[in-house]
Amino acid sequence: MPTELQPAVRTLVDAANANDLPAFLAGFTADGVVDDWGREFHGAERIAGWSDAEFIGKQVSLDVRDVRQHGQETVVVAEVGGNGFNGPSTFSFRVRDDRVSRMTIRA
Repeated sequence: MPTELQPAVRTLVDAANANDLPAFLAGFTADGVVDDWGREFHGAERIAGWSDAEFIGKQVSLDVRDVRQHGQETVVVAEVGGNGFNGPSTFSFRVRDDRVSRMTIRA
């Protein structure tokens, strides 16, 4: 049975689905990182640039299919839609102080 999304993870998923970049960025810690297939984007400015080009800027949608806890990480399997990559992806989230400190994207 899938685990519920942690509130910090839910914030990012909901912001992505609403194509709300300010809310998406506010869901990260000040030193937050997005790791998109080994390419790392540190801090709000770099995450915003990545998102504009490849995520929210492509009208991403995330249809969550599975959620599980793996140690300190919340692992979310989602069907990705939008005007960029489409298909299944695995997102791993690390949470610190009620915000996401790291979001890792893999197949």
